[in-house]
Amino acid sequence: MMPSGTGDFYLYLHGEMRRESQTRVGDVVRLSIEFDHTYRNGPQHRMPEELERELSADPAAEGSWVKLSPSRQKEILRYFAGLKSDSARYRNALRMISVLKGNKGHWMGRDWDNGK
Repeated sequence: MMPSGTGDFYLYLHGEMRRESQTRVGDVVRLSIEFDHTYRNGPQHRMPEELERELSADPAAEGSWVKLSPSRQKEILRYFAGLKSDSARYRNALRMISVLKGNKGHWMGRDWDNGK
């Protein structure tokens, strides 16, 4: 759920969930939520060796990594866990290091500047 800025929230539903709930993009829905007691916060995926190696070799990038929120770190590690090939992991590790070093860039669906 994403805040809309007015006190309301946007709920992004996966295509399969929209089909099952017979809703479309832009529909207004009512829902209830419960706390999942089995949820574990923080990163749940191990940092890939390529990424750890690249971070430890660059203090500026490592410093930016540490400053990222736990949820952003978790999102990045989940993204890396889903990559299938070594070349994709390496290519994305280089892009991540570049933006964490402060270079402007677009990676993981967002614009980065000054390591944020």
